[in-house]
Amino acid sequence: MANSKMKDDYKNQIKSYQPKPPYVLNCLKAFLIGGFICMVGQGIQNFYINVLNFTEKDAGNPTAGTLILISALLTGLGVYDKLGQFAGAGSAVPITGFANSMASAAIEHRSEGIVLGVATNMFKLAGSVIVFGVVAAYIVGIIRYFYGLVF
Repeated sequence: MANSKMKDDYKNQIKSYQPKPPYVLNCLKAFLIGGFICMVGQGIQNFYINVLNFTEKDAGNPTAGTLILISALLTGLGVYDKLGQFAGAGSAVPITGFANSMASAAIEHRSEGIVLGVATNMFKLAGSVIVFGVVAAYIVGIIRYFYGLVF
């Protein structure tokens, strides 16, 4: 009991010495960088539609592929990590953040070999995301199917 009180007293004492996080600035940086990444993605999609004459429906996949390629290249060059340190959650825009997580793990474990290093470690984070996405899509699909039968 006394140990718990000492821990609480210590926590209260150090609160005054801890810096307050700049929430508003962090939100602003995340919004601006995340918005910029999305704006670049829209520009790439417009390029595929207007210059290469893709339909709007068909331009989605090459746009996603291009964003993944750019993100992996920037991760390999060390630029995406600096962007992530500055922007925080803004750099975790789904497709570029996912590509960054996979490329980072692959780069980190490349010395262990292609199969045991890159291939196995690349999917540690990505694998759980993929499994969750597949399971969630399956469950939503079943719910939608039964909803369609009833209504």
